[in-house]
Amino acid sequence: MDSILKRISNLLSVKSLVTIVLTAVFAYLAVTGAVSQDFMTVYAVVIAFYFGSQAEKATQAGEGK
Repeated sequence: MDSILKRISNLLSVKSLVTIVLTAVFAYLAVTGAVSQDFMTVYAVVIAFYFGSQAEKATQAGEGK
């Protein structure tokens, strides 16, 4: 049960909320066909940062840091 609560609290972090909201906006814009190049650039940077930081955190946890 503690593992589930920890995952939920991690999901509600600001970084995760921004990523979820941007993904929802991207999905809406993609469906309507209104995705601009500027938005694609911002979205790609945010997603790369989010998954890059998650990979770094997993690497550090694997090394025992």
